[in-house]
Amino acid sequence: MIEFFFDCSSPWTYLAFHNIQPLAKELGAEIVWRPILVGGIFNTVNPSVYAQRETPVPLKARYMKKDLADWARSAGLSIKMPPTVFPVNSVKAMRGCIWLGKDMLPFATSVFEAYWGGDKDISQDAVLAEICSKVGIDAPKFFAGISEQGIKDQLKANTEEVVARGGFGSPTIFVNKTDMYFGNDRLPLIREALARAKASAA
Repeated sequence: MIEFFFDCSSPWTYLAFHNIQPLAKELGAEIVWRPILVGGIFNTVNPSVYAQRETPVPLKARYMKKDLADWARSAGLSIKMPPTVFPVNSVKAMRGCIWLGKDMLPFATSVFEAYWGGDKDISQDAVLAEICSKVGIDAPKFFAGISEQGIKDQLKANTEEVVARGGFGSPTIFVNKTDMYFGNDRLPLIREALARAKASAA
């Protein structure tokens, strides 16, 4: 089993979200999608992220753009840094993923595409309503659902859980509960872990 803790506000998470699905299918692994708020993780255990954004290392920042473009090309995705809103408040989108439960994939995919490909501000109700319409979700029900206290509490609980289990960002991925991996570039290691688990089960 794969647990995938994610926030749609991260481009590296978009890559991993896209790339892990065929990998899991190939190896017969179930993915349990666990929406979180990465800002809550940063505030709790990884505040250095904010300092890095305020005073980036120019050479590293330039390389990061190339690195992201290379990975996006490899995945067949269109990803660009949003020129107008970054970072973005993703709380409503991530509550939406919680509310949709097992049916969240089309919505989450469209949120990623809207923000990382279309420069849409996914914190805005109008953008989320547009995404709902695109994937066949009743927008009034969506907004009523994400305002429920239980949905808010579950998003907070997921975020606190991944921190308690050692996570420090998005995506944080667990194989069979205890084997943790961070980031899209760890997928080759996840493939090996799944293959080992499959061989052991056989």
